[in-house]
Amino acid sequence: MIGIIGGSGLYEMEGIVIKEAKKISTPYGDPSDVYRIGEISGIEVAFLPRHGYPHSIAPHKINYRANIWGFREIGVERIISVNAVGGIGREMVPGTIVLPDQIIDMTESRKSTFYDGEEIVHVDFTEPYCYELRSAIISAGEKTGIALKQKATYICVNGPRLETAAEIKAFSLLGADVVGMTGMPEASLARELAICFAGIAVVTNYAAGISGKKLTTTEVKEGMAGATEKLKLLLRETFSITPHSRNCACKEALKDAKM
Repeated sequence: MIGIIGGSGLYEMEGIVIKEAKKISTPYGDPSDVYRIGEISGIEVAFLPRHGYPHSIAPHKINYRANIWGFREIGVERIISVNAVGGIGREMVPGTIVLPDQIIDMTESRKSTFYDGEEIVHVDFTEPYCYELRSAIISAGEKTGIALKQKATYICVNGPRLETAAEIKAFSLLGADVVGMTGMPEASLARELAICFAGIAVVTNYAAGISGKKLTTTEVKEGMAGATEKLKLLLRETFSITPHSRNCACKEALKDAKM
């Protein structure tokens, strides 16, 4: 089963039939919402709006552990995370769809591991996104004619405030291409559960200080709304070409990771 975490409208795509809305309780509390489980062309897909429905949970208050754990509980082995981001590089113009290959974590005070007890585990996170799942999305982009930036570094900040111009300049010097508030710890938590993980980021606006204009939530909402149909098409094609069995290293993430 493939999991999709993102906006609430993504499960309203042509060809998908929602069979069940499943409420999950986890050892880490409640996920953001129910998991809407559907089927498209014989492939099971589970959708979860990370901010709840309606959009009511701020990025720093999301129960990331419950969300990812809940996906595993219902049988998800792969997760595609859809995010709104600000463009740091000049080439990251609003409307660009980005497939990050690296991530920098600048968040704080988030529950970011399942291993905070006596058991000590250090998962390899050199490549934070699943190569096989990214390859499927890239192929889906080529088949649908949807342009994708295939390499980018996503820097994740805590929020809920937006960044200062000086912070964005510093992030640029660190090598970041886009900035968002939800990419971590989703990616690392998925790795700890040996779940394949890939991100699709939509640039909704230039980051602070790039355009010289005030940043607003309106442009974020409008940017995501403008990309929704492309995202649905991209995801639908990705579902159809993702290999049934996993042939990546993600499924063995815990091998040699425990002390």
